Amino acid sequence: MSESTDAAAAAADEADEASKTDKVNQADAADSADAADTADAADTAHAAGPAGQIAAGYAFTGPALDLGALLWDGACLPDRQIRIPLSMLNRHGLVAGATGTGKTKTLQLIAEQLSANGVPVFLADIKGDVSGITAPGVPGERIDQRAREVAQSWEPTKCPGEFYSLGGIGPGIPVRSTVTAFGPVLMSKVLQLNQTQEQSLGLIFHYADTKGLELIDLKDLRAVVAFLVSDQGKSELKGIGGLSTVTAGVILRALTAFEAQGAAEFFGEPEFDTSELLRTAADGRGVVSVLELPAVQDKPQLFSTFLMWLLADLYNDLPEVGDLDRPKLVFFFDEAHLLFSGASKAFLQSVTRTVRLIRSKGVGVFFVTQTPKDVPADVLAQLGNRVQHALRAFTPDDAKALKATVKTFPHSAYDLEELLTALGTGEAVVTVLSENGAPTPVAATRLRAPQSLMGPVPAADLDRAVKSSLLWSRYAEPVDRESAYERISAEQAAAEARAEAAAAEAEAEKQARAAEKETARGAGRGAARGAGRGAPKEDPSLVEQVVGSGLFRSLARSVGTQLGREISRSVFGTARRRR
Repeated sequence: MSESTDAAAAAADEADEASKTDKVNQADAADSADAADTADAADTAHAAGPAGQIAAGYAFTGPALDLGALLWDGACLPDRQIRIPLSMLNRHGLVAGATGTGKTKTLQLIAEQLSANGVPVFLADIKGDVSGITAPGVPGERIDQRAREVAQSWEPTKCPGEFYSLGGIGPGIPVRSTVTAFGPVLMSKVLQLNQTQEQSLGLIFHYADTKGLELIDLKDLRAVVAFLVSDQGKSELKGIGGLSTVTAGVILRALTAFEAQGAAEFFGEPEFDTSELLRTAADGRGVVSVLELPAVQDKPQLFSTFLMWLLADLYNDLPEVGDLDRPKLVFFFDEAHLLFSGASKAFLQSVTRTVRLIRSKGVGVFFVTQTPKDVPADVLAQLGNRVQHALRAFTPDDAKALKATVKTFPHSAYDLEELLTALGTGEAVVTVLSENGAPTPVAATRLRAPQSLMGPVPAADLDRAVKSSLLWSRYAEPVDRESAYERISAEQAAAEARAEAAAAEAEAEKQARAAEKETARGAGRGAARGAGRGAPKEDPSLVEQVVGSGLFRSLARSVGTQLGREISRSVFGTARRRR
């Protein structure tokens, strides 16, 4: 019995040992298999070469926009797709390239897909050829060829849209701003004032703000400037530095020149509510807001600064939301180099701050220009997504710009200096932020074709779309309510009327005294001397009553006690909207 028990125990021990050995062998086999799989994957990636490694950097798991197919070694690889994660569009971007390389079509391609994903888009139509985004594209041989090359399933598609214009110049729903809301920093930019003049303009706005004087249009600003250098108003700013007549003259002349360009149309009421840009259509697609600018394309500094006002106003009004799965709005800033040309230090600091901080409010900003060097370094550092079209190197300056552009890209498997001059129309070098925020490998890309109309819609269709918009009745007709100009003009008129009445009364009293004096002389020498002694006393008394009593200071007192609360301003100097 004892022997059989021992044998059974020994057998059990042998079985346990065998089981353990099997498990160890199975684990070793699994490890070997994993190692083999890893080695196979490494071998596959190595076999695919740099093209496979680049494409792997764009294999995102979440929603993304399709840009096109990878270009490598002179061939287009339709199975290697280049994309931008939707969640990274609020990390801003840059679309750059020489004229005629396809920047506008790239904007259209990105805007279409954003709209399809429920993201509203704002873009400026400088040349009048972006309005086609609201109409379906027209099939053709070139589009079919491009679709085959990049493995695109192309179908004519239109986007829901609204058309706007600056101040109603040109087709579109009028976009207006009050002078108060525009602020001194942006106004100095469009008036091309120097730093000293900009600071003086800031004092003028400060005075109007603290007195609750709303500056609705340019004549309001002109009236306040004129008042502050008048005898009645010059003491108002004395405690904070004052306003010299020379600087006031420069500002007034700049306002006159500004108005001569037609800028008076851009300021006034009803003021545009920038929350209109955040709308979606009934089917959930984002509305594409197109600012039509062909009628003012000869005033680039003006419209570029107005674009900055729109962005600054959005920044003022939107709440903090942090990182979202998709942006609340993507804002395309075309002709960006015009915004920064000749800008003051305060203006550049404000742009940099706004771009850096507006990301946390769910807004993405894409600057569109010719070379990255057109954008200040502090702003360029905020742009995580890059689509660089071809550059030309015909001059020494072009060659210098090319070298500077290459230095702004991460290390690449391409010879970027050679590649950027060899890209064709509709091709670009791309690097974006991946879903974890890391830069993707640099990828030469043949871009997809937009599915909306690549060209302008007929003028009649554009006009019909504008007039049928629900926003047309809200913004079409300008409103000129009482503001600083009317108040100051009324006070001036009242003061002048009181002064004239006082002068007339004084003249009548003077004539009456003269008559009394003549009568008194006829009555006797003593009475005449008495009248003579009284006259010198009465004249100074009359001057004190007419001039010294404060009639001529009523304008200063009235303006200095205007009703209304102080207007608060943002970091950009724009007024905070009172909703």
